[in-house]
Amino acid sequence: MVANLFLLLAAGTLISAGVYLVLDRAMTKMMLGLMLIGNGANLLILQAGGQAGSPPIMGRDSEVYGDRIADPLAQAMILTAIVISMAMTAFILTLAYRQYRYRTADVIEDDAEDAAIAARPATASAAPDHDASDDPATGRLTRDGDSFGPSSFEAPVKGEDNG
Repeated sequence: MVANLFLLLAAGTLISAGVYLVLDRAMTKMMLGLMLIGNGANLLILQAGGQAGSPPIMGRDSEVYGDRIADPLAQAMILTAIVISMAMTAFILTLAYRQYRYRTADVIEDDAEDAAIAARPATASAAPDHDASDDPATGRLTRDGDSFGPSSFEAPVKGEDNG
């Protein structure tokens, strides 16, 4: 199989430009980046399909290619990828329109809760699933902690079977 260098360079350029745009904070640039990545992936699938050939229909030969048949799998995958990228583009356009209606800003801002979680100390008592060391009134670290633990659990029910 002989690869077309121009198509490979075009696919690499489209994918790298798409990744650069996806890393931006503006929704429209993210949408354009996803579209470029999808088109670059389609070019890579086209290259993976091999050389051109006759239509993949039984008994249908062309004068140029003779009985050499084109790979139908690559064609089907590209058509599927086009449909998926169009659906994703419609979804992203809907999100961008909704954001414009509510905020009229295209840039995604930092989340205050994410910044607070990132600034949390690295001690084990500051983990989200560790609540026994916080004072319920002030939220500060204490030695005593909450009244939660084995002493606060219910005692087992005594019946005929377990004594």
